[in-house]
Amino acid sequence: MSEVWQINTAPWVIVVAAAFVLASVWFFFRSLRREGHGGWLTALHFLRLLVAVLVAFTLLRPERVVVKKRTEQPRVLVLYDGSGSMETKDVLTGEKQTLSRAEWVKQQIEAKFFGPLEKQYQVSVEPFAQPPADDAKADVETEIGTDLNAPLERVLKQHSDLRAVLLLSDGDWNLGKSPITAATALAQREVPVFAVGVGSETYLPDVEMQSVLAPTYGLVNERISVMFTVQNHLPREVKTTVSVSGPGDAKGSKTVTLPPMGQVQDMLVFTPQAEGEGDFTVRVPVEREEVFSANNERGFHLAVRKETLKVLVVDSQPRWEFRYLRNALARDPGVAVNTVLYHPAIGAGEGAGYLKEFPAKREDLQGYDVVFIGDVGVGGGMLTPENATMLRGLVEQQASGLVFLPGPLGREKSLADSALSDLVPVETDYVKGSGFASGAEARLDLTFRGRDHWLTMLATDPGANQAVWRGLPGFYWYAPVVKAKPGAEVLAVHEAARNQNGRIPLLVTRSAGNGKVLFMGTDSAWRWRKGVEDTYHYRFWGQVVRWMAHQRHLSQDEGVRFFYTPETPKRGDKVRLNATVLDKLGIPISEGKVTVTLAAPGGTSETIDLAAENAEWGVHTGQFIPREGGKYEVEVKCESAGRHLKTQLTVTVPTLEKTGLPAKLDVMREIAALTGGKFGAPGDLAQMVSGLSLLPERKPEEQRFRLWCDPWWCGALLGLLTIYWVGRKVAGLT
Repeated sequence: MSEVWQINTAPWVIVVAAAFVLASVWFFFRSLRREGHGGWLTALHFLRLLVAVLVAFTLLRPERVVVKKRTEQPRVLVLYDGSGSMETKDVLTGEKQTLSRAEWVKQQIEAKFFGPLEKQYQVSVEPFAQPPADDAKADVETEIGTDLNAPLERVLKQHSDLRAVLLLSDGDWNLGKSPITAATALAQREVPVFAVGVGSETYLPDVEMQSVLAPTYGLVNERISVMFTVQNHLPREVKTTVSVSGPGDAKGSKTVTLPPMGQVQDMLVFTPQAEGEGDFTVRVPVEREEVFSANNERGFHLAVRKETLKVLVVDSQPRWEFRYLRNALARDPGVAVNTVLYHPAIGAGEGAGYLKEFPAKREDLQGYDVVFIGDVGVGGGMLTPENATMLRGLVEQQASGLVFLPGPLGREKSLADSALSDLVPVETDYVKGSGFASGAEARLDLTFRGRDHWLTMLATDPGANQAVWRGLPGFYWYAPVVKAKPGAEVLAVHEAARNQNGRIPLLVTRSAGNGKVLFMGTDSAWRWRKGVEDTYHYRFWGQVVRWMAHQRHLSQDEGVRFFYTPETPKRGDKVRLNATVLDKLGIPISEGKVTVTLAAPGGTSETIDLAAENAEWGVHTGQFIPREGGKYEVEVKCESAGRHLKTQLTVTVPTLEKTGLPAKLDVMREIAALTGGKFGAPGDLAQMVSGLSLLPERKPEEQRFRLWCDPWWCGALLGLLTIYWVGRKVAGLT
């Protein structure tokens, strides 16, 4: 160890410091002649001169430099990536032979490729971003990703003798800070990173099932729609079949054409025939050139139940639309339909399934999943204002569906002054009449959103679906619609009629509280039977009923209905919990404590007291933020009403680690360049080891004590000046 003092030897600095000292000496002698000397006075003059000399010395920026020669053996740290993306099989070891990135790294570690370095360095081998151990809870989904910055920062702090880092990775980081942060710190410590980029920077031949979106439950004999995304990484067009299979021999398929290096988002439909709950798989066949076969399928969980949906149809006259709609619903084995037919002039309709009047009590109305309102108004012997208020509560509080089917009589005009006004998803203008009739047939034209919406899918293929709608018989009357309201979703418009707002929206849906509302501004859906009988007419109304009742039937038991939004939450989402509780008489409870206990997959449990949002309907709400992924056991209780329900809630965790993606080697190149290291491919590993062997000896460790900016030194100067000025005052000098 050696020690030396250094000063700033710039000529102008030395001149300034010398001039300052000479000026101070001149003032010293001048003060002695003018103010006298002897005793305290002389001491004060010398103190001022001392301070001046010390200030001049400070101007030279003096530093004490301690140089320590390194005696310990330097360390080289081998860091290798153990993350999920390293399972990608794209490391070429021969003309047609490939290994996964992880297998190639494992082979090199087992072969001790770093052996030549052990004669010169201490060599440490450490993995990072490894997945959880096998004994971790299998039912807990955790966010598994790669933090490339953290291990680099960690080794820099742990090893003071670090000479270099040899990094083996595909550069795929998806957690933590940018690795450039750690690379900057390594560069400041003069620790180079030799980066070996493992993997291919381009896609290898592959067809990947990227994502699948499906509901959490369905009904027996109900058409279940599954959205899927398939990515083609082959340089040719691929004609293939996407299929779904699951318990109960449930099957479905869809033929798709994948463009070269392109992506297809589509939907397939299947119909489960038996009750049960289980895992379903959506898959695409493996092509002959594919390198990765494991990513050709994805799964989802589906509960299939057998339930009967209750529907209420309300109209004022037995028009064709009413008759065929009622028949379609009555013949649907999964639907129980009741009817209110007012006939204001001659009295209510009678017969099997007919009600004498609209349900007068809330407990009688709340059992209906979907209500159809035809050419009906408020007053005039039809709906009362109280009926309208109850209908609104049924939709907003009980998650039921409401379908508006206006007619040529224009009786829906009176709804504008009722509680149902805000629920209608379109703005209408009945000033000019009750609608528009024409002798020429017109058709509905699907919007972009309507082409693949669940409600309007009369065929399994969006292209075929458009052809079906174009071929359906048209209509001769439509409602006086002006435009869709904000937040509404337009599924179909008039093929020709338009106003200042664009083409007239005639099939429109909108959310209302917890429920859904649908408006159909024509009265000729019954004509869709022409030439095909009930094929499309029954399918459409069956889909409408099931789509609108879906949320309401997520979980239910005697006297308890429980649902949550979103239906497929992700970890960290705000999940709104809704519970409707009835007493033993079927009346919504107005008092009583409703709790929801959620047992997480990891073993923790959380109990939430739901707040009464609407006592009239027995609706209680709360909020829950899942901190884990996996299946939560849910228990809903209301002790005062003696109600109890158990169900499950599945929380997903975004998949950060994906196989089959190209390596992100630009990150590795940047780390190597910033730290003064080197970048290479797997074939350059031996050359990288040789480069590490040729690193020069580390410079001696240098510690600098900067006297000129040390706070203690500045404090000492300030103290001496204080003593000088105090001494002058004591001596009576000004």
